[in-house]
Amino acid sequence: MAAPTQIDEGNVLDIDPNASPVGSLDTNTTPDTEYSPPGSPFGQPDISNKRFLAQKKLSTLTPEEKVSLLTAADFWRTKAIPSKNIPAIKTSDGPNGARGEIFVGGTKAALFPCGISLAATWNKDILYRVGQHLAEEAKARSANVLLAPTVCMHRHPLGGRNFESFSEDPLLTGKLAAQYIRGLQEGGVAATIKHFVGNEQETQRMTVDSIIAERPLREIYMRPFEIAVREAKPWAIMSSYNLVNGTHADMNEHILKDVLRGEWGYDGAVISDWGGMNSTVESLKAGCDIEFPFSTKWRFEKVLRALEEGKLTQADIDRAAENILTLVERTKGSDLSAEAEEREDNREETRKLIREAGVEGITLLKNEGGILPLDPRTTKVAVIGPNANRAIAGGGGSASLNPYYNTLPLDSIQKVAKQPVTYAQGCHIYKWLPVASPFCTDKEGKQGVTIDWFKGDKFAGSPVIAQHRTNTDLFLWDSAPLSEVGPEWSAVATTRVTATTTGKHTISFMSVGPGRLFIDGKLALDLWDWTEEGEAMFDGSVDYLVDVDMTANTPVELRIEMTNELRPLAKQKQFNMTHKYGGCRIGFKEEDQVDYLQEAVDAAKQADVAVVIVGLDAEWESEGYDRQTMDFPKDGSQDRLVEAVAKANPNTVVVVQSGSPVGMPWVDGVKGILQAWYQGQEAGEALAEVLFGIGEGPSGKLPCTFPRRIEDTPAYHNWPGENLEVVYGEGLYIGYRHYDRARIPPLFPFGHGLSYTKFEYGRPSVSPKVLRKDGTIELIVGITNVGPVPGSETVQIYVRDEKCRLPRPEKELVAFEKVRLEVGETKHLRVVLDKYAVGFFDTKVGRWVAEDGGFRVLVGASAGDVRYEARFEVEEEFSWVF
Repeated sequence: MAAPTQIDEGNVLDIDPNASPVGSLDTNTTPDTEYSPPGSPFGQPDISNKRFLAQKKLSTLTPEEKVSLLTAADFWRTKAIPSKNIPAIKTSDGPNGARGEIFVGGTKAALFPCGISLAATWNKDILYRVGQHLAEEAKARSANVLLAPTVCMHRHPLGGRNFESFSEDPLLTGKLAAQYIRGLQEGGVAATIKHFVGNEQETQRMTVDSIIAERPLREIYMRPFEIAVREAKPWAIMSSYNLVNGTHADMNEHILKDVLRGEWGYDGAVISDWGGMNSTVESLKAGCDIEFPFSTKWRFEKVLRALEEGKLTQADIDRAAENILTLVERTKGSDLSAEAEEREDNREETRKLIREAGVEGITLLKNEGGILPLDPRTTKVAVIGPNANRAIAGGGGSASLNPYYNTLPLDSIQKVAKQPVTYAQGCHIYKWLPVASPFCTDKEGKQGVTIDWFKGDKFAGSPVIAQHRTNTDLFLWDSAPLSEVGPEWSAVATTRVTATTTGKHTISFMSVGPGRLFIDGKLALDLWDWTEEGEAMFDGSVDYLVDVDMTANTPVELRIEMTNELRPLAKQKQFNMTHKYGGCRIGFKEEDQVDYLQEAVDAAKQADVAVVIVGLDAEWESEGYDRQTMDFPKDGSQDRLVEAVAKANPNTVVVVQSGSPVGMPWVDGVKGILQAWYQGQEAGEALAEVLFGIGEGPSGKLPCTFPRRIEDTPAYHNWPGENLEVVYGEGLYIGYRHYDRARIPPLFPFGHGLSYTKFEYGRPSVSPKVLRKDGTIELIVGITNVGPVPGSETVQIYVRDEKCRLPRPEKELVAFEKVRLEVGETKHLRVVLDKYAVGFFDTKVGRWVAEDGGFRVLVGASAGDVRYEARFEVEEEFSWVF
């Protein structure tokens, strides 16, 4: 292997990083490609102006230009055809912020609360405003399409992406998603609602077959998409990776053609998930319009060949190309100006909205003896826990980004408290060692790593480019400088790690492709032909550890040699490719020199109230893998911490940061529990505001059921499947529907959330008493704040079918309204219900049906706290399609 030579300093790019994959062009220019679009959607001609303009441009294109539009130009952009006034449009992740094109360490952006936290607000207005602000954030990244929102169902508590999705309930999910989409698209940025459909797990997500019966498919898993299509008309929908009932989603005619295009009359674009295209002919015929990212695997000449062979018609191609052109018209029109560089747009009004949404999402689960809110003037607080002094702001995967800033719980609590605040970490919870970045300096003495890049995978000749990266998370799937090094590359990363203490410290190394770690010139870990896969989102080895005796303030040199050859080797045959992504991750942890648990106990004893901040983080909850247990990581250390602190101080409040339910074996031994989710860049400030009762206090409600045990959950017996199949055997009965039917008491029910005040519900009235096909009924219910402080309450409306020819859940959420009330104030809510509140999908007739008979309206504060009910009837059965 040739030793890398020193690059001239004038050729070093100080980027973090800003390179693009093969096929992409300078991000300051509109990609200049020679391809294009045609057609109209499935049998539903749209004469709207945007589609008309798209059809006009389509008519000017050659067959080759049309086909070229059906695959992305690079990782994030569509094709441009400047000669025909067709610009490229740029996409960006994701659901809780517009990241831009660099996955790690890119342009700073606003980090909003995660999806489940937004859902916990039960506030449609906030979701609308979040959409509005995300539109501005996307524009600052020069993006025209935001890959959001995520509306997959919370089928099981261990789902890796539950945190970025909204809820276990399809109506709550659909109604909130519709408002998010409206706000986003009114700002001129396309929403891409995802993942259509049946992507409720990350385990084997590319190849697993989701076996879903037609009724739950319609009533649960498709329903959020249906509501969003009807109420907000998203300009794009992303197909999911998985198969649905034997056919991949991107080529599933029943899902895309029969239902989405046919029954719903959807006129937007369908885009593949990244790397989620699985055919040439079938995907086009079914209605998946464009493949992301750039690839030559399925389209281009294969489409033209299929056309020549009669396997595709020109209408198939035209229809897909027209849908892409319509998306371009809706977002960018004929604007061929150069794509602006990504920029920051750190606005005060956005910061305020993130904080407001964070406060409203925090959910008070328990408040024994009114321990909360704390009095900032008199209460001596001990802040304890592994998440207390860290920015646990979001989950992992494509929802992650580089935030403008973070606020830490400890800092925010210290700012409000007038008494001294003590702190103890309590324990560790890391899944992988923390990134080594804070301890690392490159050749010039700046924090980070220098990477010398070579053409080809043999380290041959001299490096062609050098880069500086501030982060030692070097997964290079979207940021290798392929335009300089080519599709096969090798690289040498060097850095110096300087410990602050003397001891036996630990360095970790995880490799995507072949990799070797040298410490002070000696080979420490050889992962050139690794075989054991870890849980990294974009494939990689397990995290290997090596202990190193280090002296304080004395640097140790690390050198990593790596290439982008595919590993494990068996995957080269499996996927018929030799090279893919490359990269590595370097972690570092100094040796523990204190007893963290004893420190926590001592701090708790000296305080009036102990606030223990525990939970998960972006390593434990992420795209790419599912959680293995509902218990806290790591090895029960957090549960032991909570129990020890509660024993030392009976006035203990536990704050849980997670994007899904966790086990709480200590639930009866603590006085207060706050579910704080992942709150984005204002996480610390929002938490402090709720803890000390600044403003109204908490008003969040659970958008998912918290079970007592994993064994109580509806999908426990068939999660995550076997032999690449997962049977949705629980049918309609996910979430609270299951707990109602099985008479299993949850730990905390769906919709549960306490307040610092109290609300009294009035008896509801319904008028008229009969619901007809094209009619409505109006429910009126009064609610009064009878407590000591102003507050907000979410009134939840459920419906129960008294008798039906098919099995139905005991109750189903059909409406919800959030209302703010001053002390002593009463408001009367008027809620309109229509056919969608009573229908079920009858597979015998292939339609939605409202059966004649009686229905009960249940008004409550949660699925487990129904206050009153009223009754109405459907006198004559009727049905509908959409």
